[in-house]
Amino acid sequence: MGMVSHMKTTVEISDALLDEARRTAREEGTTLRALIEEGLRSVLAQHAHRSHSFTLQDASVGGEGLQPEAQGASWEQLRGLAYGDRL
Repeated sequence: MGMVSHMKTTVEISDALLDEARRTAREEGTTLRALIEEGLRSVLAQHAHRSHSFTLQDASVGGEGLQPEAQGASWEQLRGLAYGDRL
């Protein structure tokens, strides 16, 4: 098994949150460090999942497909139908 590296850091959190975390760690028979690492891993996993799970909302409308005048039309003809005199 490879050696696991640890980095020491300082993080400021509210007294109330720290008290609750210490109490929870004690109740679960774990360490504050293990509890913090577990929480951080959980949040990072949620963020990774969100950033990879984007689904474009279905914005289609009910209809019968292309209008008869657009079927088989060239790009120039379609652009003319869409923009009319505004070109």
